[in-house]
Amino acid sequence: METILVGVDGSEGANTALEFAAAEAALRGARLRLVCAWEVHPALYAGPDTNTIDSFRLVAEEIAREAVAVVERLQPAVECEGAALEGHPAQVLLDAAENAAMVVVGHRGRGGFTSLLLGSASQQVVHHARCPVVVVPHPKRSE
Repeated sequence: METILVGVDGSEGANTALEFAAAEAALRGARLRLVCAWEVHPALYAGPDTNTIDSFRLVAEEIAREAVAVVERLQPAVECEGAALEGHPAQVLLDAAENAAMVVVGHRGRGGFTSLLLGSASQQVVHHARCPVVVVPHPKRSE
């Protein structure tokens, strides 16, 4: 059975990508692997304590659990697993995609540069993944 990997971080973009990936997994009869990457950037936290590291990990684990619950609600027949993995988001996704049939990411995650067309992790995955990559845009909002 093939595996579709989707990056999740709790952002609107990742949630849209998750919905797309769940539907695609149902269509293909594929399993879904949800990955939430987390890291304590050394430039921001010089010498973080154990509580800081644990809080980053716990938040990522909760995001992964919530994403699994969304898939179970939207596509109950899809086999799904979630993981919170430490490391730079792009590298974590690329490593996790090694045996995936497809990677699905949102066009932008939680990064701070809202003017970019693609977030840095999405851009790295597009350029370096060894399998097809789907970048799911945000749905248009009616204002």
